[in-house]
Amino acid sequence: MKKLFLCALTALAFLGAKAQDAQNTIKINPLSALLSTGSVFYERKINDGISAQLGLAYTGIKLEDVKFTGVAITPEVRFYLKQKAISGLYAAPFLRYQNYTVTDGTDKGKYNSFGGGALIGRQWVYGSGFVLDLFFGPSYNSGTYKATQGNNEPDIKGGIEGFGIRTGIALGFGF
Repeated sequence: MKKLFLCALTALAFLGAKAQDAQNTIKINPLSALLSTGSVFYERKINDGISAQLGLAYTGIKLEDVKFTGVAITPEVRFYLKQKAISGLYAAPFLRYQNYTVTDGTDKGKYNSFGGGALIGRQWVYGSGFVLDLFFGPSYNSGTYKATQGNNEPDIKGGIEGFGIRTGIALGFGF
């Protein structure tokens, strides 16, 4: 899977248009690996000041004794401030849907949540096609847990439930 992803990114870099005229970016967040999570983002320019981005993540994170395994989908709209999309300072409201299997000792269940937040970020698209995206902002998620094994509900926290911070560094290619 990793080899296929890297091959696709390389092909897009060589086949894409000039980076200054980039209409799309594909990025990964290397910091998410520290949290046992893999995430990929696709951004598309809509007009000179606005783009849309879709993020997909898969996690196997363990917070204390509680393990979360599953996916998150994060759509966002980016409003570029005084620069043309897709390179510059931006503000971005986002939504997030999470679907996890939760394991806490012998108890197991399903957790689904919906939330959102707002980001401030800065993205650079260099002439070579390399993209650097830095972002930070508050988030809130609220969900439901349904036990499939056992009766105890785990303590769901750590930004997965309630208030949290969404931050990251994304690296990729513009085309």
